[in-house]
Amino acid sequence: MSPPEAPRAVVDPYTPAEMAERVEAGGVAKAGLDIPRTLALAVLAGAFIGLGALASTVAGTDTGLGYGPTRLLAGLAFSLGLVLVLVGGAELFTGNALIVMAWAEQRVKTAALLRNWAIVYIGNFLGAATTAVGVYLSGVHALGSGKVADTALAIATTKASLGFWEALFRGVFCNALVCLAVWLGFSARTTTDKILCIVFPITAFVAAGFEHSIANMYFIPMGMLLQVEGGPITWTGFLLGHLLPVTLGNIAGGGLMVGFAYWFIFLRRR
Repeated sequence: MSPPEAPRAVVDPYTPAEMAERVEAGGVAKAGLDIPRTLALAVLAGAFIGLGALASTVAGTDTGLGYGPTRLLAGLAFSLGLVLVLVGGAELFTGNALIVMAWAEQRVKTAALLRNWAIVYIGNFLGAATTAVGVYLSGVHALGSGKVADTALAIATTKASLGFWEALFRGVFCNALVCLAVWLGFSARTTTDKILCIVFPITAFVAAGFEHSIANMYFIPMGMLLQVEGGPITWTGFLLGHLLPVTLGNIAGGGLMVGFAYWFIFLRRR
């Protein structure tokens, strides 16, 4: 009698309909996570995004490649942040906009959704801003004869100078791409697949100059540390003039343009 045939490994990606069910189940799990673990995972995510922002700053310094190629290189380096979040496991506010799918399906209550967003947002801020302080104290900004510091300060100043509506719409398109990266990651069966799903949308949003609220919790505090006393970047301008519109845009871009759209397509009739 011949031995039974070994089962074949499945290599095909999950279908979009299967992805929608996986995102929905993930949203239920995220919303049900207790506060201490949610906060700890959020702090990790903020730090991971901060490390991606650091890598992006260094990669975009003094390349001599011109604007477009330099932005692409910076975006590719920034992809590290979301790779660490999704593969390593952490709670990222912008990615958690997809919990909207479970909320729309009435498997997550409004209070639980808002609680998750609030805790994760605070944790992300702590992780990203603390990473900015740690990187500053490490003296990395002095590398390249101080050119890394020049790049970091230029990034922060440019972001902080955006008008309300510019910042809001850049936030919309940014998180549409970020949530599409997360969404595509739910099609993956291997780590390699997941990383490839992440890289292209994240590189695109950075190259296009869109605005990510959690990344800016690293970029702008770093600029504030580097600017001379009395510089143009202030906490009021950062929190109200920049972070508020970008955050609102991120919620709309990820929650509506991606999360609600895919709920409507794949889960509504069920």
